[in-house]
Amino acid sequence: MPRFYFNVYDGKSSLDVQGFELPNWEAARIEAIRLAGEILRDEADYIARHEDWRIEVTDSTGLILFWMAFAMLTPAAMRDGTFDQEGDIA
Repeated sequence: MPRFYFNVYDGKSSLDVQGFELPNWEAARIEAIRLAGEILRDEADYIARHEDWRIEVTDSTGLILFWMAFAMLTPAAMRDGTFDQEGDIA
């Protein structure tokens, strides 16, 4: 069974050195979605303070098979002082 690696890049990169044996790349894709859900649930506070992060899934040779990217975009109005801490117009 092939081995797939799930590397997380979020400002504190976490390279998967063990990987998971899964039947095929479709199963690896589903596992990546599950992993993303766990990260979003468990690391919400950390993610909210950073702009973007991604999960790259590679095979045993290091070839990137696919990736999932997530971005937290802050509108200009939130950055320029238009809104206060509570989200009300300043």
